[in-house]
Amino acid sequence: MLPNIPLKRLNGAQENLQDYAGKVLLIVNVASRCGFTPQYRDLQNLYEENKAHGLEILGFPCNQFGAQEPGSAEEIGQFCSANYGVTFPMFEKVDVNGDSTHPLYAYLKEHAPGILGTAGIKWNFTKFLVSKDGESVTRLASADGASKMSAAIKKLL
Repeated sequence: MLPNIPLKRLNGAQENLQDYAGKVLLIVNVASRCGFTPQYRDLQNLYEENKAHGLEILGFPCNQFGAQEPGSAEEIGQFCSANYGVTFPMFEKVDVNGDSTHPLYAYLKEHAPGILGTAGIKWNFTKFLVSKDGESVTRLASADGASKMSAAIKKLL
C-alpha cells in the first residue's frame, strides 16, 4: 500500500501519493539543464503509450546536482511543455538527499537502495518504479533509457 505522503504540483495543487493507488508509478527526479534532460521525450512517449494501461509518471524537479534545475515552478512547467510536450504530472522542486529530503524520496530510497546498499540519489533522472500495490519498488539509474524502462514497466502493468 502506498504511504500517505503529501505532494504539491507545479501549479500549487495539493495531492497525496495515495491518490495514485492502483497505478504503476515511475517517479523521476528531473532537471532542465542536465545531459539526461532529453529523457523527457522518452518519458512522455512511455506515458502516452501506457497511461491507458495504468502507468503514471511523476516528475520531481531537483536542483541538488550541479544546480541544473534553477528555475521557478512556472519556468519549469513552461520548459517541459514547450520543449518536450510533457503532460505527465510535474511536482514542486524537491530535495532528494540530505537533511531536507522530501518524504517521498526518503520512502523510495528506503525501499530501493542503490548499488551496494547506498541510499543517496547519485544524479538527476534517477527513476523509481513502483508496483500497483506499492509493495515493489525498483531503482533505475539515470542512464537507463526508454528500452529498459519500458521492459520494466510492462512487467508491472
